[in-house]
This record gives sequence, C-alpha cells and structure tokens, in this order.
Amino acid sequence: MFYGAKGSSVTINGSKMDYVEFGQGKSPLIILPGLSDGLKTVEGQAINLAYYFRAFLKDFKVYVFSRKENIDKGYTTGEMAKDLKAALDQLGIKRACLMGVSQGGMIAQHFAIDYPAMVEKLVLAVTASRANETLRHAINGWVKYAENNDYKSLMIDTTEKTYSPQKLKTYRLMYPLLCRIGKPKSFDRFLIQADAVLSHDTFNRLENITCPTFIIGGDSDKVVGPNASVEMADKIPNSRLIHYKGLGHASYEEGKDFNKQVIDFLLS
Repeated sequence: MFYGAKGSSVTINGSKMDYVEFGQGKSPLIILPGLSDGLKTVEGQAINLAYYFRAFLKDFKVYVFSRKENIDKGYTTGEMAKDLKAALDQLGIKRACLMGVSQGGMIAQHFAIDYPAMVEKLVLAVTASRANETLRHAINGWVKYAENNDYKSLMIDTTEKTYSPQKLKTYRLMYPLLCRIGKPKSFDRFLIQADAVLSHDTFNRLENITCPTFIIGGDSDKVVGPNASVEMADKIPNSRLIHYKGLGHASYEEGKDFNKQVIDFLLS
C-alpha cells in the first residue's frame, strides 16, 4: 500500500464520517477539503489522496476528513468543526496541525477558535471568514445548477472559476470526460454544504485564533474573492500571508512552491 494509505470511518451521532490516513511521520496533520466533499466523500480515495499530498508523507501522519455522511438542512461550518472534534477524540488525536482548503478552511477557523489546545499550527488556503459578493455569486450559481440537476454546468463553471487561464487550456480539453464521471445520486448533501458556506461568519472572532497561522490566497480568486485572505491576515494575530499573483482558487495546486511553503511553516 502506498505509504500505508488506507480508508476508514468513525461514527458521529449515528452517521458515518469517512477519512483516509497515510504517511510515515509521527506528527498528525489534519486536512479538510472544500465544497467538493458535498459531491463525493473521501471514501475509496486513499491512494489518490496519498499521491496528491505526497509531499507531506515523510514528515507527517496525514488524515483527510470528509464531513459526516448524513447531514441535515441548516448544518453549519461550526457544527462541522464540532463533529471533527468528536472524530479526533475517537481516534485519540489530542493535538495536531490543521490545514483547511476553501470550505475546509472555514471549518478549520471554527476549530482553531473553539478548540485552541488541539491546534499546533493552522494553514488556511483559499478560504474566507465570511461571505462576500464574489463568494455569494459563485456559490449561488452552483446552487442553481445543483437544484436543476445540471452536473455538466456545475463542473464546467467550477473549473472555470477555479483555475488560471493557462491551466484551463488543458482542462477544457477534458470537459467531455469530466462532465460524465462523478455525478452524485443526489445533490442534497452538496446543497446543504453550500448553504453552510453562505452562512459562514467568523470575522469578528478571528482574533481568538492564537496558534501560528499561515494564510494562502490568490489575487485572481473568482470563488472567495482576492481580498478574503488579506482580510483574515489583518485580523489573525501571529499570522503570515502569501498572496499568489495571477493565481486564483487553485493557488494551493498551481502555486509551484505551495507544498514547500506549507511544510517549512509546519516544521519551523
């Protein structure tokens, strides 16, 4: 098995929560993915995720958590953080580094504020502390596609808003395939998580994040907006910011030194 990559789950309030784990290190690193988790959990993705996050394999024991499988309307990012706390308690993880991407970063904000003793260091990638005009426009558009069962438009619009023009030249060639695979049986879980993004607001509590924090954003982000990361960096004490020029919501993927920057921060 690739670096011990395996999938598993815990049960939170009667509902399964999928996670995958991999890596040779002893220090736990918790990774929380974005809104795409509403379309597909990490179940069955252990080897793929281990390869994707291979830069972290030697130094960390990595856990990538989905949200729990059965969620009700009105489920918030704060409640997602509470469920993550319950999952870590079950696994005996008392303190860890935490990296959240997009909606995962919103959950990570709540977690760092509500459970500060459990977070050694925090990485917030392409995320926001509250809904802004750019974010509302993107999410509301995706909600309409999901409500109309229009998976093709949802996938194309998500890709167009996420990647740089240079990267899109490649991805556009893949649209016929991209739009035919991965469609969920129901969009309910996605829609509930999308609502959670729109209602997310930790802006006035960011000063309560006390751990060292690394914030990554892009000045061309068409999902959370170009200023969301700057706004958080101004509010979170003991934080540092990298703002990639010419990159957007995929800065964590397209930024050539992203992994090195994060690893250097976590190990410093």
